[in-house]
Amino acid sequence: MQFPEARADGYRRGVHILLATDADWIVDEVTAALGGPETSFSVCRDGRAVAGVVGDREPDLVITDLQVGSMGGMAISLALRNDESVGALRRTPILMLLDRQADVYLAQRSHADAWLIKPLDALRLKRGTEAAIAGTGLFEGVPIAPVVESEASQVEADEAETENSPEEEPANAG
Repeated sequence: MQFPEARADGYRRGVHILLATDADWIVDEVTAALGGPETSFSVCRDGRAVAGVVGDREPDLVITDLQVGSMGGMAISLALRNDESVGALRRTPILMLLDRQADVYLAQRSHADAWLIKPLDALRLKRGTEAAIAGTGLFEGVPIAPVVESEASQVEADEAETENSPEEEPANAG
């Protein structure tokens, strides 16, 4: 897992993760997958309290379940981004845990830095956490757009291929 930058005294602190969920099994899976000597967790079971906890604890990452009793993951993410936009909170990466493929539509509008579709596993949780913290994103369920070459670049590629074709070589006519 990537850790935040070293402080001025050279000490590198561990990662603190705020987990917003009211499901014990998610707490168990996330802490088992991501736990270690340099990782600490806070659990917030009330979605309406997440922004306050983020302000108090300043976690390195918020992992939010899509369904959190009083306020879902999408609303949590939008509320955090709104508070950040007015300077009430510092920017905090968000990893959202989706219930199903159809929830990708909501996640795309949530401004989360990454999301995973359940069921969860340790490898994907680690990758999602690292991607969210690094700002590179991990967006399960979003198809990768094919690279479309312009006609001009395709013509150039065809010409280059023809020029270097093994069936044809230049010859001097004597």
